[in-house]
Amino acid sequence: MPTEPETDYDPTLGNKFIFVTGGVMSGLGKGITAASTGRLLSNAGFDVTAVKIDPYLNVDAGTMNPYQHGEVYVLKDGGEVDLDLGNYERFLDEDMTFDHNVTTGKAYKHVIEKERAGDYLGKTVQIIPHVTNEIKRRIREAAEGHDVCIVEVGGTVGDIEGMPFLEALRQFAHEQDDDDFLLTHVTLVPYSKNGEQKTKPTQHSVKELRSIGLQPDVLVGRCDDRLEPKTKEKIALFCDVSTDAVFSNPDVEDIYHVPLLVEEEGLDEYVMHRLDLADRALPESERDNEWRELVTQETTGEVDVALVGKYALEDAYLSIHEALKHAGLEKNVDVNVLWVDSDEMTEAHERRLEEADGIVVPGGFGSRGLDGKIEAVRYARENDVPFLGLCLGFQMAVIEYARNVLGLEGAHSAEVAPDAEHPVIDILPEQYEVEDMGGTMRLGAHETAIEPGTLAEEVYGATSCTERHRHRYEVNPEYFDAFEGEDLVFSGHSGNRMEILELEDHPYFIGTQFHPEFRSRPGRASPPFVGLLESVLATAEQREEVEA
Repeated sequence: MPTEPETDYDPTLGNKFIFVTGGVMSGLGKGITAASTGRLLSNAGFDVTAVKIDPYLNVDAGTMNPYQHGEVYVLKDGGEVDLDLGNYERFLDEDMTFDHNVTTGKAYKHVIEKERAGDYLGKTVQIIPHVTNEIKRRIREAAEGHDVCIVEVGGTVGDIEGMPFLEALRQFAHEQDDDDFLLTHVTLVPYSKNGEQKTKPTQHSVKELRSIGLQPDVLVGRCDDRLEPKTKEKIALFCDVSTDAVFSNPDVEDIYHVPLLVEEEGLDEYVMHRLDLADRALPESERDNEWRELVTQETTGEVDVALVGKYALEDAYLSIHEALKHAGLEKNVDVNVLWVDSDEMTEAHERRLEEADGIVVPGGFGSRGLDGKIEAVRYARENDVPFLGLCLGFQMAVIEYARNVLGLEGAHSAEVAPDAEHPVIDILPEQYEVEDMGGTMRLGAHETAIEPGTLAEEVYGATSCTERHRHRYEVNPEYFDAFEGEDLVFSGHSGNRMEILELEDHPYFIGTQFHPEFRSRPGRASPPFVGLLESVLATAEQREEVEA
């Protein structure tokens, strides 16, 4: 497991809490606003952590279809959570745990278990105070040991699912000193047909908040452009905040520019002043400027990488997109992701595959789109296109090789073909008796031993790595001998488990049973993704030399 990062936590400071709510509509960018605020406070020298509240009844995000909430993000301790936790890890460069995600299902489950055990001593168990107390307890425990805890409340104000959490937030505000609590509310500021920025949605959203006893301290307007001065003044007047407490968060091409934008607006200085942190902050000349330098550097070129999946939704593969972006930052190139639908390999998608400089086949579950993924693997293998297979992509590479090189025509995964003639991918032994679907896969951080002298060792620069997993199936040990002596080599092992594969006679062909994208960060890109781009750039350079 990864070691806990050292902290500069000041125990004399006490916890400061920033709650972030949203109104009008979901998907406005509360998470990015919260993460950007945290990044700026971290730059100023504070130890910052984050909590994501998800008001759904699921205990975790593990059983959700990606079309519902985007990708399922996996934490080091095996927690399956909302993708916003991934943004917090990437922006704060801190490993979160399952305790940093609070759901309705998790809170209710704990309260009901306590009631069944008789812990409430005959009392009537109610939303107030028992559920709200449980919510507050979880937030305070996650915040312990940090200077500032940023808490994002998922959904929008007015959702029936979120009512217990907003009530807990109201109580939280009542229990904290004024300079220990700050409520930021993110709302939509749309344009009218004549181009005027409209404040009425924000007014109604704040009115909804105030009706349950919450007055926002900071308002962040999401708009195509920066809020005009008169728009800020109108919001301040009707929402009972100072004009200085109204900030813009306009659309940007890259989410990593949001901290820079809200810093220009002065959000970080206002927050530190409001929480009585300004005197403890590092002087501006001593603050960490690495983020700005990293995300504003000039790139020297661009590459095209085909992402071959079945969910035509960027959020379903968000961490992969970000990991490619991080690798691009390290290699100083822009990465254009070309979507290839593995479920419908039309001529247009096949053309994208052929035009791509590199190919990534991501994870997934179920039978839909497998043939397209296998075809993409075959194309990369036979045409020397740099390739990276992740989890299911790793398994599809094993199946493709077994079929087309070893001649095992019935090779498949027992997950989708239980009666396959050659189940080269089979269920994990510990999964035989598993009945519950939630939280029962092989999850979280596990160490992999890497064979010396292999591409994997070159990629990681070490003979071991620790990466996060999320799977029930793996390479069937009964077929290890069939691969022996071939140019497909299993170069990473965890006991009897095959974790990494590579092709010896190929520019870059590597597959991982784990998900390296979950540990990728700006400034600390995932090694397999960096290796992919290095191979892409080297291949392009060789092609130019031949053409010259």
